[in-house]
Amino acid sequence: MPYKRILLKLSGEVLAGSRKYGIDPIIANKIAEIIKKVKNSKIELAIVIGGGNIFRGISVSAKGMDRVAADYLGMLATVMNSVALQSELEKLDCDTRVMSALSITQLAEPYIRRRATRHLEKGRVVIFAGGTGNPYFTTDTAAVLRAIEINADIVIKGTKVDGVYSADPFEDKSAKKYDLISFKKVIEKELKVMDMTAITLCKENNLPIGVLRIINENSLLDFINGKNIGTIIS
Repeated sequence: MPYKRILLKLSGEVLAGSRKYGIDPIIANKIAEIIKKVKNSKIELAIVIGGGNIFRGISVSAKGMDRVAADYLGMLATVMNSVALQSELEKLDCDTRVMSALSITQLAEPYIRRRATRHLEKGRVVIFAGGTGNPYFTTDTAAVLRAIEINADIVIKGTKVDGVYSADPFEDKSAKKYDLISFKKVIEKELKVMDMTAITLCKENNLPIGVLRIINENSLLDFINGKNIGTIIS
Protein backbone atom coordinates (compact mmCIF):
# COMPACT_ATOMS: atom_id res chain seq x y z
CA MET A 1 0.00 0.00 0.00
CA PRO A 2 1.85 3.13 -1.19
CA TYR A 3 -0.08 5.66 0.91
CA LYS A 4 0.12 5.93 4.69
CA ARG A 5 -1.56 9.32 5.09
CA ILE A 6 -4.04 10.76 2.62
CA LEU A 7 -6.10 13.91 2.35
CA LEU A 8 -9.53 13.40 0.80
CA LYS A 9 -11.09 16.45 -0.84
CA LEU A 10 -14.87 16.15 -1.23
CA SER A 11 -16.95 18.60 -3.21
CA GLY A 12 -20.03 19.90 -1.40
CA GLU A 13 -22.15 18.84 -4.41
CA VAL A 14 -21.38 15.18 -3.65
CA LEU A 15 -23.14 15.53 -0.27
CA ALA A 16 -26.21 17.01 -1.98
CA GLY A 17 -26.71 13.82 -4.01
CA SER A 18 -29.56 14.16 -6.49
CA ARG A 19 -30.79 17.33 -4.75
CA LYS A 20 -29.50 20.67 -5.95
CA TYR A 21 -28.98 22.08 -2.45
CA GLY A 22 -28.42 20.93 1.10
CA ILE A 23 -27.24 17.61 2.53
CA ASP A 24 -28.76 14.26 1.54
CA PRO A 25 -28.57 12.12 4.73
CA ILE A 26 -28.45 8.88 2.70
CA ILE A 27 -25.47 10.08 0.66
CA ALA A 28 -23.74 11.44 3.80
CA ASN A 29 -24.13 8.02 5.42
CA LYS A 30 -22.83 6.25 2.30
CA ILE A 31 -19.72 8.49 2.20
CA ALA A 32 -19.17 7.86 5.93
CA GLU A 33 -19.23 4.09 5.29
CA ILE A 34 -16.69 4.48 2.45
CA ILE A 35 -14.43 6.53 4.77
CA LYS A 36 -14.75 3.94 7.55
CA LYS A 37 -13.52 1.19 5.20
CA VAL A 38 -10.40 3.26 4.48
CA LYS A 39 -9.84 3.96 8.19
CA ASN A 40 -10.17 0.24 8.97
CA SER A 41 -7.27 -0.44 6.59
CA LYS A 42 -5.00 1.52 9.01
CA ILE A 43 -4.60 4.57 6.76
CA GLU A 44 -4.37 8.00 8.37
CA LEU A 45 -7.16 10.06 6.82
CA ALA A 46 -7.83 13.80 6.75
CA ILE A 47 -10.77 15.35 4.88
CA VAL A 48 -11.64 18.76 3.41
CA ILE A 49 -15.23 19.36 2.22
CA GLY A 50 -16.40 22.17 -0.04
CA GLY A 51 -19.53 24.19 0.68
CA GLY A 52 -21.04 24.50 -2.81
CA ASN A 53 -24.16 22.50 -1.87
CA ILE A 54 -25.07 25.21 0.68
CA PHE A 55 -23.47 28.44 -0.52
CA ARG A 56 -21.36 29.45 -3.52
CA GLY A 57 -19.32 32.54 -2.64
CA ILE A 58 -17.97 33.21 -6.15
CA SER A 59 -21.32 33.02 -7.97
CA VAL A 60 -23.04 35.13 -5.29
CA SER A 61 -20.31 37.82 -5.37
CA ALA A 62 -20.69 37.91 -9.18
CA LYS A 63 -24.29 39.04 -8.58
CA GLY A 64 -23.20 42.02 -6.51
CA MET A 65 -22.47 40.78 -2.99
CA ASP A 66 -19.16 41.84 -1.43
CA ARG A 67 -16.61 39.12 -2.31
CA VAL A 68 -15.04 38.99 1.15
CA ALA A 69 -18.45 38.59 2.88
CA ALA A 70 -19.49 35.96 0.30
CA ASP A 71 -16.28 33.98 0.84
CA TYR A 72 -16.75 33.96 4.62
CA LEU A 73 -20.31 32.67 4.16
CA GLY A 74 -18.86 29.92 1.93
CA MET A 75 -16.41 29.02 4.73
CA LEU A 76 -19.31 28.73 7.19
CA ALA A 77 -21.01 26.35 4.71
CA THR A 78 -17.93 24.08 4.86
CA VAL A 79 -18.24 24.01 8.67
CA MET A 80 -21.88 22.87 8.33
CA ASN A 81 -20.89 20.07 5.93
CA SER A 82 -17.97 19.03 8.16
CA VAL A 83 -20.14 18.75 11.29
CA ALA A 84 -22.77 16.77 9.33
CA LEU A 85 -20.11 14.30 8.11
CA GLN A 86 -18.62 14.04 11.61
CA SER A 87 -22.07 13.11 12.95
CA GLU A 88 -22.43 10.33 10.33
CA LEU A 89 -18.91 9.00 11.02
CA GLU A 90 -19.45 8.89 14.77
CA LYS A 91 -22.66 6.90 14.25
CA LEU A 92 -20.32 4.27 12.73
CA ASP A 93 -17.93 4.46 15.73
CA CYS A 94 -15.32 6.43 13.78
CA ASP A 95 -13.43 8.71 16.15
CA THR A 96 -13.55 12.08 14.31
CA ARG A 97 -12.36 15.62 14.97
CA VAL A 98 -13.44 18.77 13.13
CA MET A 99 -10.74 21.46 13.08
CA SER A 100 -11.73 24.88 11.78
CA ALA A 101 -9.63 27.72 10.39
CA LEU A 102 -12.44 30.00 11.65
CA SER A 103 -12.93 30.22 15.40
CA ILE A 104 -16.19 28.37 16.23
CA THR A 105 -15.26 26.67 19.50
CA GLN A 106 -18.74 25.23 20.19
CA LEU A 107 -18.57 23.16 17.00
CA ALA A 108 -14.91 22.62 16.15
CA GLU A 109 -11.39 22.73 17.52
CA PRO A 110 -9.19 25.55 16.24
CA TYR A 111 -6.82 24.36 13.51
CA ILE A 112 -3.35 23.75 14.97
CA ARG A 113 -0.99 21.81 12.73
CA ARG A 114 0.74 19.77 15.45
CA ARG A 115 -2.55 18.86 17.10
CA ALA A 116 -3.99 17.77 13.74
CA THR A 117 -0.96 15.52 13.16
CA ARG A 118 -1.35 14.05 16.66
CA HIS A 119 -5.04 13.23 16.01
CA LEU A 120 -4.03 11.42 12.80
CA GLU A 121 -1.31 9.45 14.61
CA LYS A 122 -3.92 8.35 17.16
CA GLY A 123 -6.08 6.96 14.36
CA ARG A 124 -8.73 9.68 14.33
CA VAL A 125 -10.31 11.00 11.14
CA VAL A 126 -9.65 14.75 10.96
CA ILE A 127 -12.00 17.03 9.01
CA PHE A 128 -10.55 20.45 8.17
CA ALA A 129 -13.32 23.08 7.98
CA GLY A 130 -13.40 26.79 7.22
CA GLY A 131 -11.14 26.67 4.15
CA THR A 132 -7.86 28.51 4.69
CA GLY A 133 -9.62 31.03 6.95
CA ASN A 134 -9.00 33.72 4.33
CA PRO A 135 -11.20 35.06 1.51
CA TYR A 136 -10.16 34.64 -2.16
CA PHE A 137 -8.95 31.05 -1.62
CA THR A 138 -11.01 28.01 -2.63
CA THR A 139 -11.43 24.79 -0.65
CA ASP A 140 -9.22 23.11 -3.31
CA THR A 141 -6.36 25.38 -2.25
CA ALA A 142 -7.23 24.76 1.42
CA ALA A 143 -7.10 20.98 0.83
CA VAL A 144 -3.67 21.15 -0.82
CA LEU A 145 -2.34 23.53 1.85
CA ARG A 146 -3.47 21.20 4.67
CA ALA A 147 -2.10 18.15 2.83
CA ILE A 148 1.34 19.80 2.60
CA GLU A 149 1.21 20.87 6.25
CA ILE A 150 0.38 17.37 7.54
CA ASN A 151 2.82 15.67 5.10
CA ALA A 152 0.12 13.68 3.29
CA ASP A 153 1.29 11.27 0.57
CA ILE A 154 -1.48 12.27 -1.85
CA VAL A 155 -4.55 14.50 -2.24
CA ILE A 156 -7.53 12.48 -3.49
CA LYS A 157 -10.38 14.48 -4.98
CA GLY A 158 -13.69 12.64 -4.69
CA THR A 159 -16.17 13.95 -7.26
CA LYS A 160 -19.12 12.88 -9.40
CA VAL A 161 -16.76 12.06 -12.31
CA ASP A 162 -14.55 8.94 -12.46
CA GLY A 163 -11.33 10.77 -13.41
CA VAL A 164 -9.86 13.63 -15.43
CA TYR A 165 -11.20 14.08 -18.97
CA SER A 166 -10.07 16.20 -21.92
CA ALA A 167 -13.50 17.94 -21.73
CA ASP A 168 -16.63 17.76 -19.60
CA PRO A 169 -17.80 14.12 -20.10
CA PHE A 170 -21.42 15.08 -19.31
CA GLU A 171 -21.45 17.57 -22.20
CA ASP A 172 -18.93 16.04 -24.66
CA LYS A 173 -19.37 12.30 -25.26
CA SER A 174 -16.07 12.15 -27.18
CA ALA A 175 -14.08 13.40 -24.14
CA LYS A 176 -10.98 11.27 -23.49
CA LYS A 177 -10.20 10.01 -19.99
CA TYR A 178 -6.61 10.19 -18.72
CA ASP A 179 -5.25 7.46 -16.42
CA LEU A 180 -2.08 9.43 -15.78
CA ILE A 181 -1.35 13.07 -16.60
CA SER A 182 1.33 15.58 -15.63
CA PHE A 183 0.78 18.85 -13.78
CA LYS A 184 2.27 20.63 -16.79
CA LYS A 185 -0.40 19.22 -19.15
CA VAL A 186 -3.22 20.04 -16.71
CA ILE A 187 -2.01 23.66 -16.55
CA GLU A 188 -1.42 23.93 -20.34
CA LYS A 189 -4.82 22.44 -21.23
CA GLU A 190 -6.53 24.39 -18.40
CA LEU A 191 -8.34 21.24 -17.30
CA LYS A 192 -10.85 21.99 -14.55
CA VAL A 193 -9.61 19.51 -11.97
CA MET A 194 -8.82 21.99 -9.21
CA ASP A 195 -8.15 25.71 -9.36
CA MET A 196 -4.73 26.73 -10.69
CA THR A 197 -3.44 27.88 -7.28
CA ALA A 198 -4.02 24.36 -5.90
CA ILE A 199 -2.46 22.67 -8.96
CA THR A 200 0.61 24.94 -8.78
CA LEU A 201 1.03 24.27 -5.04
CA CYS A 202 0.94 20.51 -5.72
CA LYS A 203 3.43 20.84 -8.57
CA GLU A 204 5.88 22.87 -6.48
CA ASN A 205 5.68 20.42 -3.57
CA ASN A 206 5.65 17.17 -5.62
CA LEU A 207 2.28 16.22 -4.14
CA PRO A 208 0.32 13.90 -6.45
CA ILE A 209 -3.43 14.29 -6.96
CA GLY A 210 -5.86 11.42 -7.45
CA VAL A 211 -9.29 12.03 -9.00
CA LEU A 212 -12.09 9.47 -8.74
CA ARG A 213 -15.84 8.97 -8.43
CA ILE A 214 -16.37 8.79 -4.67
CA ILE A 215 -19.87 7.29 -4.59
CA ASN A 216 -18.71 3.97 -6.14
CA GLU A 217 -18.58 1.81 -3.03
CA ASN A 218 -15.02 0.45 -3.24
CA SER A 219 -13.42 3.01 -5.57
CA LEU A 220 -11.52 4.88 -2.83
CA LEU A 221 -10.10 1.73 -1.23
CA ASP A 222 -9.30 0.20 -4.66
CA PHE A 223 -7.50 3.41 -5.69
CA ILE A 224 -5.43 3.39 -2.48
CA ASN A 225 -4.59 -0.29 -3.08
CA GLY A 226 -3.13 0.63 -6.48
CA LYS A 227 -5.89 -0.58 -8.81
CA ASN A 228 -6.29 1.20 -12.14
CA ILE A 229 -9.13 3.53 -11.13
CA GLY A 230 -9.59 7.25 -11.70
CA THR A 231 -6.70 9.50 -12.70
CA ILE A 232 -3.35 10.32 -11.11
CA ILE A 233 -1.80 13.76 -11.69
CA SER A 234 1.90 13.86 -10.88
